[in-house]
Amino acid sequence: IVSHPADSLLSKINKAGAGGTGSMFQRLGNIAAETGIVKLCTQGLFARCIMIGTLTAGQFGVFDIVMGMVGAKKFHFHDPKAAH
Repeated sequence: IVSHPADSLLSKINKAGAGGTGSMFQRLGNIAAETGIVKLCTQGLFARCIMIGTLTAGQFGVFDIVMGMVGAKKFHFHDPKAAH
């Protein structure tokens, strides 16, 4: 979520002619001014959250399957009150 505005700017600046002419920083400033800070921070954020959420869930799913296949134990919690 924190990097979303910067990623949005990067996507926009890579399009031909985006931000007009000038240095990269001037073009980034032009794009940010044209788009607006609120729109830059919120446009596409829901889709990004869905994408990242499903990717993360998928990684945990693969982890769980692989750990089960190799017979490894995931958690090694011990009762601290139990005798050693």
